[in-house]
Formats: sequence, structure tokens, C-alpha cells
Amino acid sequence: MENFVLTIACLLIGMGLKRLPEFPREGGSVLNLFVIYVALPALVLLKIPELTFSRALLIPALMPWAMLMVWAAAILGLAGLFRWPRPITGCLLLLVPLGNTSFLGIPMVTAFFGQEAVPYAVLYDQLGSFLGLATYGSLVIALYGRGTKRPTLAGVIRKILLFPPFIALLAALLLSRLPYPTVMTALLQTLAATLVPVVMIAVGFQLTLKLSKETLTPLSLGLAIKLVAAPLSALLFCRLLGFDSEAARVAIFEAGMPPMVSAGALAILADLAPPLTAALVGLGILFSFATLPLLYQLL
Repeated sequence: MENFVLTIACLLIGMGLKRLPEFPREGGSVLNLFVIYVALPALVLLKIPELTFSRALLIPALMPWAMLMVWAAAILGLAGLFRWPRPITGCLLLLVPLGNTSFLGIPMVTAFFGQEAVPYAVLYDQLGSFLGLATYGSLVIALYGRGTKRPTLAGVIRKILLFPPFIALLAALLLSRLPYPTVMTALLQTLAATLVPVVMIAVGFQLTLKLSKETLTPLSLGLAIKLVAAPLSALLFCRLLGFDSEAARVAIFEAGMPPMVSAGALAILADLAPPLTAALVGLGILFSFATLPLLYQLL
């Protein structure tokens, strides 16, 4: 629980820095780039070789895809029921099935489960959420986005292959049987240790809470699905099939993460209900600090 308190403290530091005129408005984006290009790849290189491959690893690899298919179908059903306009439907299709399983998920898994559970979170994120954003996310943008360039298959594949954490994942798998030199291990540990504080400061720096009347119904339903219904369905699925490993518990926990920040950025770029997008991302992060501890108690 000490790590959780430190995580909250870093979030508050980021919110405080945002109010200082000395810090540029793009400060949060710079911190995010550091995480993508340095801290997260270092963590992947450090933790993936520690995995002992077994059938249990299929759970964090496949769970995000099961969640995506179930809740994308649910959003389409709700869109027809409430007759939402296409931008709102596209926004929810993008943000509800895809969780913040990297920037927020890995620090929160570290805080609640400890460092030994991080590899499961990395698998959930890299083989699930990120690939989902690159493939499914591109499809949603193509079908519902306005003013965006239509993605091509080659472009999607290139985006996946050039994403730094994914490159680190491939490298870690190839080097899993080779011990790192002592100095390299020390360097990776130092860089990986920056992930949690930098991510949470960046989240606090970029946190926005903008609400309007027309966003209330889709916002409420979207957050209810993402923070409550999705993890509970994942928990029920694992209980029915008898999955009770730490890998399964981490997968359920990751299923309860708030909407993905990167998916929100794409939704705004594609003009998919920007006020709703900002509210889903901002309030989702805020409410998750209440829902995630409760979810952890159920595991």
C-alpha cells in the first residue's frame, strides 16, 4: 500500500506542476515520450526474461482480446438503442474496449501486486492493448473518424514493428536465455525505476475534467462498463473456468483500467466527440483510484 500512496503523491505533484507558469504546456507530452522511448522499453527488457513460459501466460495475452470483442459489441448495441451520432459511437468504440494498461496499468500492478507481477502486465499491454490500438483502433478511426488519413495494412504493421516497447519485447524474447552484463542490468534497473513516478506525474500534468450535458449519458455508461462491468466479467470468466493464478489476477486487474490515453489522443485527432473523449480519459483516471482498490479486494 506504500507504493499506492507514492503513486497518488506523484499524481498530485503533476497536477501541481501544471499550475506553475515555468512549466511549458507540452511538458506532459515530453514526459510521455520519455516513458515510451526509455522507461517502458527498459522495464520490458528487464522483466520479460524473468518469465517462465507456461499455459498460464495465455490468459494475460488473450484476455484483452476477449474484452475487446465483448464490449465493442455492447457499445454497438447501446449506440443503436440510444441512437447516438457516429462521433459518439466511434469515441466509445475506441475508448471503452482499450484500457490504460501501460502508462497507468503497469504502475498500478506494481503498487498492488509487486514487481514480480509486472511481466504479466507487460504481456497484457503489448500483446493485447497495444496491438488492439494499432489494428482495431485503426479500423475504428477509418470507419468513424473525420479528417484523418485512412490507415493501410502496411502502415498498421509498420506502426507495430517500430513501437519502442514492442521492439524491446522482441529483443527481450530473443535474449531471454542470455544473461545481461552486470552494468547493463544496473542501467535497466535505474531507467525502469523512473516509470512509475514519471508516468503518474505526466498523468497529473495532463488530467482534464471537462463536462457537458450531452456527454453525461455516454460518459456514465462508458465509465460504468470500463471500470466496473469489464473487470467483473473478466473475474466471472476466470472463476467459471477455474483460472486462479497470479497471471489471471493481473489480467482481471488490467481489465479494470480506465480508458487509454493514447486512444483518447487518436479520438480527438479524428474529431470523435472531443469533449466526451477528454471526460472519459480524465474522469476515468480519477475514478479508477477508487475502483481499482475495490477490484483488488475481490481477487
